[in-house]
Amino acid sequence: MNTSRFFSLFFQGNLVKRIFIGLVLGILVALITPSLQNSLGFNLAEKVGVLGTIFVKSLRAVAPILIFVLVMSALANKKIGTKSNMKSIVVLYLLGTFLAALAAVIACFLFPTTVALATQEDVTSAPQAVTQVLLTLVLNVVDNPLNALFKANFVGVLAWSIGLGLALRHASDATKNMITDLAEAVSKIVYVIISFAPIGVFGLVSETLADKGLQALGGYIQLLAVLVGTMLFVAFVVNPALVFWKIRRNPYPLVWTCVRESGVTAFFTRSSAANIPVNINLSKRLGLDEETYSVSIPLGATINMAGAAITVTILTLAAVNTLGIEVSFFSALLLSVVASICACGASGVAGGSLLLIPLACSLFGISDDIAAQMIGVGFIIGILQDSTETALNSSTDVLFTAAVSIAEEGKKA
Repeated sequence: MNTSRFFSLFFQGNLVKRIFIGLVLGILVALITPSLQNSLGFNLAEKVGVLGTIFVKSLRAVAPILIFVLVMSALANKKIGTKSNMKSIVVLYLLGTFLAALAAVIACFLFPTTVALATQEDVTSAPQAVTQVLLTLVLNVVDNPLNALFKANFVGVLAWSIGLGLALRHASDATKNMITDLAEAVSKIVYVIISFAPIGVFGLVSETLADKGLQALGGYIQLLAVLVGTMLFVAFVVNPALVFWKIRRNPYPLVWTCVRESGVTAFFTRSSAANIPVNINLSKRLGLDEETYSVSIPLGATINMAGAAITVTILTLAAVNTLGIEVSFFSALLLSVVASICACGASGVAGGSLLLIPLACSLFGISDDIAAQMIGVGFIIGILQDSTETALNSSTDVLFTAAVSIAEEGKKA
């Protein structure tokens, strides 16, 4: 009986509460690990960190096939003539990303920051021009479908699933039912994986805090404060304003739900791609239209990158201030536009936005060597910067999808 109750609580209890318990336990393990290492003969936090690695890899593994079957199923079963909300959602994605970059520019002018540049990092894989980012985007679209699934190329997966979904709209009912059953089966697997989120967070927090700790952030506290402060401003001021513009009522209950149930998980996985199953699960529980969120959520993980735009803008302007380069507000505004465009091409994995810094720095004639050092700074503060960035990016995917869906429901009523 007790075992039955335990499993019932584990799989059906409040997920946020269970994640919080995992977070607290992870912090405790990180704190006691140094004192226990000599007596145990091994690093306890490192050992339990394997649980976090397994959790993140499980999410990343299921995400591509989940998106492929969900989008294909939604479009194959979509009734001809049904109105789509995708245009409004994409507009919110792009507008939100630009406003985030603009907020970062204003923050940098209000709180100019300099950093000590010493760390060297390899940036051979960083894009060197906007045209290269756009070319990469096109090449991802036309990627081999099996390769796209294997390498988690979500742009390619989305393109092929949309194409097959549209083509299968004229298939027999039996074929459509089979695709629907496949989508349901994969969704159940996702549900099981998400149920293990508390254990995954426990492992991630234990290893991360024990490995780096907060002392590594001491020398970059102002830069980190500007970055995180801007992201919080966007999350709780800019985004709610955009949501209010769409739904015309208090946006904060919806904002808080998305931050709490999507942002918390994304904060610890540090991967928009890995958080896609979490967002789809949340969208389903919010009662959103599956035909909409099955497309908008994976698309948002690719182009809705407000946090990435903030990171690129602030780190670039920090390099500008450090070098004593005079920058007009118009030039900084141009940077926000470029950062917004480039952020849409940022990788949906941990630290993906940092590789776009050389591109942004090139606007001000800053060498790749200095840009590489800024990437190094980004990795140093990444324990909080990248986590907060991902939380903002991923929770906003659900937020804007829900806002548009609610607005459309209001019009029908």
